[in-house]
Amino acid sequence: MKVLFLAALFAGAGLFAGTGLFAQQPPQHSRWDELTASDWPRALAASSHTCILPIGILEKHGPHAPIGADLIQVREWAARATKKEYAVVFPDYFYGQINEAKHVPGSFALPERVCWDLLEATCDEIARNGFDKIVIINGHGGNPQMIRYFIQTRLEKRRNYAVYFFEPREDSVYQRQFDAMHKTTVDGHAGEEETSTLLYLRPDLVEMDSATNESGANQHRLNLPATVYTAIWWYAAFPNHYAGEGAKATRAEGQLITEHFVGQLVNALKAIKADTKTLELQKEYFDKVSENK
Repeated sequence: MKVLFLAALFAGAGLFAGTGLFAQQPPQHSRWDELTASDWPRALAASSHTCILPIGILEKHGPHAPIGADLIQVREWAARATKKEYAVVFPDYFYGQINEAKHVPGSFALPERVCWDLLEATCDEIARNGFDKIVIINGHGGNPQMIRYFIQTRLEKRRNYAVYFFEPREDSVYQRQFDAMHKTTVDGHAGEEETSTLLYLRPDLVEMDSATNESGANQHRLNLPATVYTAIWWYAAFPNHYAGEGAKATRAEGQLITEHFVGQLVNALKAIKADTKTLELQKEYFDKVSENK
């Protein structure tokens, strides 16, 4: 594992041990950009060398929600989760896949090679700073395929860090509560669910009076079977880059969604911080690959 010289020095002195100075209390801040250099060894120890990479995007969210909605959600979820289970949170990262929104204002769509290289370089640089566990949390529906493939390609060559992708799951208790609150059947980008979350996290940025200014209905402009995928599917269905009815959103629903997400993220962080097998098996895998060359 590549670490900062300072972190390695403290580790060698035994200060990362359970009774060591830096293991006693995590730093006051969890965001990478709010830590001081003096905080770094303690942050590494308290996080078990775990860093969260919250990936959002900059794109139109209907006529009523902020362009940085995805980024705001993952930023806030990470901030709340790390108050309960400490990990370092990488600063705002909005360099994902968003080609389907280039026809609307506010979208920040980089070339695909830039997005890929930047994500790879970011993970490598996070690892160089002492983290061997990188946890991606995602706020944008157009990113998961890219993220999963990116993580799978971490086995392309030997790396001394592991990347995890946190994806929350609905349990029966949560699903019953959600169904009791939820009103709409077509609900996706900037619709009832996402707008509710923003009403809870950042109500000052949501203009509910504008939520009905455009249609978020599926336009059904592409007549292909469900077994067929093509890139233009989203634009064909939702040319306004809006799916659902944001006007039906409520703060209470947003609170339920947020607490569910944060609770699952806290549990995931505990498991990842305690995980020693992933890196062990990854090393075993790379050793076997080297033997076969």
